Amino acid sequence: MNRTTAPHPRPRRTGWTVATVAVAATALLATGCSSGSGGKKAEEGGANAAAGQADTPRMTIAMVTHAPSGDTFWDIIRKGAEAAAAKDDVKLIYSNDESAGGQANLVQNAIDQKVDGIAVTLAKPDAMKSAVAKARAAGIPVVGFNSGMDEWKDQGLLEFFGQDESVAGQAFGEKLNATGAKKAVCVVQVQGHVGLEARCAGVKKTFKGQVSNVYVNGNDMPSVKSTITAKLKQDSSIDQVVTLGAPFALTAVQSVSDSGSKAKVATFDLNKDLVGSVKKGDIEFAVDQQPYLQGYLAVDSLWLYRNNGNYMGGGEAPVLTGPAFVDKSNVDTVAGFAAKGTR
Repeated sequence: MNRTTAPHPRPRRTGWTVATVAVAATALLATGCSSGSGGKKAEEGGANAAAGQADTPRMTIAMVTHAPSGDTFWDIIRKGAEAAAAKDDVKLIYSNDESAGGQANLVQNAIDQKVDGIAVTLAKPDAMKSAVAKARAAGIPVVGFNSGMDEWKDQGLLEFFGQDESVAGQAFGEKLNATGAKKAVCVVQVQGHVGLEARCAGVKKTFKGQVSNVYVNGNDMPSVKSTITAKLKQDSSIDQVVTLGAPFALTAVQSVSDSGSKAKVATFDLNKDLVGSVKKGDIEFAVDQQPYLQGYLAVDSLWLYRNNGNYMGGGEAPVLTGPAFVDKSNVDTVAGFAAKGTR
């Protein structure tokens, strides 16, 4: 695509590899997390001064996500963003709306506030295209994270931080092959979410058994439970439940018990409670995409861009934060971080 129309043009850089990007991101996190703490106010994560805080001019960054209220995964992303904001002397304005139209309106609000940068998720990229274009036209640098791996460059975003969901799904399918699973259901909590659909498609691509999608209303957990329970009762040959978020995995464990099924549960994403379930053996394994890192890098990258003209990934390659598997063999290593709410 022609990216010269962006209000912040940059030279095209080539020769970046995934390994190079991953090393750069890891080094940045190690440096950035050595100081700073979250702010007192949720909407202004960088309000507090902290030891080692940047002495650069104060800037305002808006983080706009598609997160549903009360999802612990997004709490972890927010903690990462607040830590970076505290270190960088950034006023962080966090907002979220699960509906694509609502999220686009929040981006417009950020534009109207004349923020210095926007970090945004693209779960439903077509609905966000106009709002992102308006931000760029207003001269506001925009980075993407978590959702929109295949769309961020087309929409002219500076950088992207997240997990390639298709690759993660394929790795998940290979893992299921190793466990001996034969028939799986992939539980999708938001129909039309590009990242979630890519996960299930990736599983289907490599899993040697059968996979079918089951769509549930992720905002109604009792309904999620009853839908999975009914599916397992209807088909006793299902021996694997794949969920796309920690709360749904924990609910699926209850469904397995209620239905009398012998199916096993594995999932994408972590939280503290899920780590405990992996330790107990209730859940086989989880894919960790490191949401804390996504939130941290999204904010820190905008500070680096404003203050030093830096581009992680050379402005051409996404910075991958996952996938990594967590199971009984390594869960103890992760448990301490999960207890702090950062994994």
